[in-house]
Amino acid sequence: MRKNSIKNTRINGEVQRVLADIIRGQIKDPRISPVTSVVAVEVSPDLKNAKVWISALGDEKAQEDTLAGLKSAEGYIRNQLAKEINLRNTPQITFVMDQSIAYGVNMTRKIDEVTKDL
Repeated sequence: MRKNSIKNTRINGEVQRVLADIIRGQIKDPRISPVTSVVAVEVSPDLKNAKVWISALGDEKAQEDTLAGLKSAEGYIRNQLAKEINLRNTPQITFVMDQSIAYGVNMTRKIDEVTKDL
């Protein structure tokens, strides 16, 4: 199976939807920010690994706490994912903090500063 096959794309979307529901509604860890979203999911073609990009509202400390809370709840999240989605293998989840929103805000601020001087 190719990495960008239609089947893999559908699996990525379904895993992203289920993980968002699990994180939003079932995890009660106070370290996890209440405004945490799953930005993207990339499941490997052999379904053994999943890289999950998350975005959490807040400062750097809140983002680190959210990432630590998700990593500690990884076993529970994987168990719930296995119950929700019937896959040959339940992927091992790796959480990565997505910095693209903060990067975009920073670049917009810099562009505004440059254009203000004109």
